[in-house]
Amino acid sequence: MVILITGASHTGKTLLAQRMLEQYKYPYLSIDHLKMGLIRSGQTALTPEDDNALTDYLWPIVREMIKTAVENEQNLIVEGCYIPADWRKDFDEQYLQSIRFICLAMTDDYIDRHIDEIRQNASAIEKRLFVTNITPGSLKADNHHYIEAFTLNGEDVTLIDDYYEETIKTLL
Repeated sequence: MVILITGASHTGKTLLAQRMLEQYKYPYLSIDHLKMGLIRSGQTALTPEDDNALTDYLWPIVREMIKTAVENEQNLIVEGCYIPADWRKDFDEQYLQSIRFICLAMTDDYIDRHIDEIRQNASAIEKRLFVTNITPGSLKADNHHYIEAFTLNGEDVTLIDDYYEETIKTLL
């Protein structure tokens, strides 16, 4: 089984992957780690701010890693924001039946009520060297983007609206 976890920034993708690793003992690949390894090693001139270009650059690599895991009947959790909304087009049915997909997004109301907690937990799992100014407006725009793009492509989006921990427990 391969579990793909994507979603807007600060929605807890890495936290969910970490908890799944602990519960199921599945290894996980952070696409952010792959990104930074390629950037820091000089394999690409892209920067961490080049989101769309990074998706185009990273997805073919990640996609083939997923196929390899499925073909070898290996469990793997893949998490990160560099999964395109139309990701399913890259897999035949034989692969899709071995992939569980999760997309996380927060509602505007949740962001308004929990902005301080979101800021406090920005580095809950990964210690971010550069934490940008997290504003309700930027979070809402990012979450709207994920909700619209993935819904348009027929994907279910798990909305975090009330109790974050309950939502995460449900996904586990």
